[in-house]
Amino acid sequence: MIRHGSLRLRLFILILTPLVLLAILLGYWRYTVAQQTAQELFDDSLLSAGLAISRDVAVSEGDALSPTTRSLIRDASGGEIFYHVTGPGGIYVTGYAYPPATAKPSEQDIYQPHFFEAVYRSEPVRVLKMTERVALGNLAGDATVTAWQRLADRNNFANELSIRAAILMGILLATLAVVVWFGVARGLRPLLDLQDAIDIRSPDDLSQIKRPVPVEVHGIVRTLNRLFGQVEHSINAHQVFISEAAHQLRNPAAAVQSMAEALRDAKTDDDRAKRIVELVAAAKNSATVADQLLSLERLRQPTHQDQMEKIDFRLVVEEACAEMGVHILAKGIDFEVSMPGSAIMASGDQVFLTEAIKNLLDNSVKHGGTQLSRISVTLRCDGGHVKLTVADDGTGLSPDQSEAAFSRFSQLEYSQGSGLGLSIVSAVAERHRGTVAINQVEKGASITLELPIVL
Repeated sequence: MIRHGSLRLRLFILILTPLVLLAILLGYWRYTVAQQTAQELFDDSLLSAGLAISRDVAVSEGDALSPTTRSLIRDASGGEIFYHVTGPGGIYVTGYAYPPATAKPSEQDIYQPHFFEAVYRSEPVRVLKMTERVALGNLAGDATVTAWQRLADRNNFANELSIRAAILMGILLATLAVVVWFGVARGLRPLLDLQDAIDIRSPDDLSQIKRPVPVEVHGIVRTLNRLFGQVEHSINAHQVFISEAAHQLRNPAAAVQSMAEALRDAKTDDDRAKRIVELVAAAKNSATVADQLLSLERLRQPTHQDQMEKIDFRLVVEEACAEMGVHILAKGIDFEVSMPGSAIMASGDQVFLTEAIKNLLDNSVKHGGTQLSRISVTLRCDGGHVKLTVADDGTGLSPDQSEAAFSRFSQLEYSQGSGLGLSIVSAVAERHRGTVAINQVEKGASITLELPIVL
């Protein structure tokens, strides 16, 4: 439940965090727009009041303001409006005695309404000053109306609008948070149920998940089932490999033990010398099987990029043939090597490639039979590939025997081999994106290892 709650909380935070940030940005934008809009509306209201005062002064010749104008001034949305009116020649007509003055006289048309900010009785105010041509009694000239409002009243009104919008946005955000919290819980329920179903399984249970799940989870279930199948196949392959390896190592180990006991019980020096030779051969055979088993296991592991390097495959073949040639010639078998004089570059693991070549040669020696008299190695380029062919005149090997020949621990007939040599060659070829195949020949055996060339 702790894991479930933690996952639910993380998803909740992940979803809600950008929404909160967006709400903050929208709130700031809404506050800015509200201030700007309020400023425009209040200026329009101040202008309407100024026009109404100017009209009443002209109609009443400066005597009084109409009740409608007084109501407009008193109930203005931006707060109380103060005013001051002067007639032709600057004579005082009505209103407050001392209006606020602008710090910098405007150079614009005096008959255009002019807005500015000033200080009136230690308070910042927004001022409208407008001038019109009027006739008051016997006087005719310019009448100036100055009207102003406290900025504090305006700001309070704009802040009130912003606070109302913020409260509304907060309520919507809180509602959204509740919906997201329970929505995440409901959306995660199938995954959490699936997690519980997998959690109660035993380590040996790799069977497919068959419980009903929503359509959105079908892809996850298919992937898990495919993964379970791959893991089960890998485990079974390892178990089979371990079983076969134990079986193959049992015989060499028993042979070494038997030879050691025979050496201990030898009665003559000749018999003891003979047993020592047999013991050394059995120990070598046991070590060879162990090395081949380790090679197969290493070939099962994924290929790392640092293991693959650009190498001269011709030099790899030359070194492997030089090492194996000593043993082949010591057995009285003719050994021929034919290869180009120039370098042949390939990408691969030099250790595995050398082992594959040695196994091809060792396969000819161990499975060639009594009639084996010649082994040849031919290296040639064919298009974008390099082909290495190992041929002998021993016991025949045909392409239809490929499956048995390249299988692990498989031998077409009894020999001193372990049945792992050609299996290792096949694994090396696959690891290097190449192929290995048995060629159709009239006599003996011929196997070709083909690898791509790197330019």
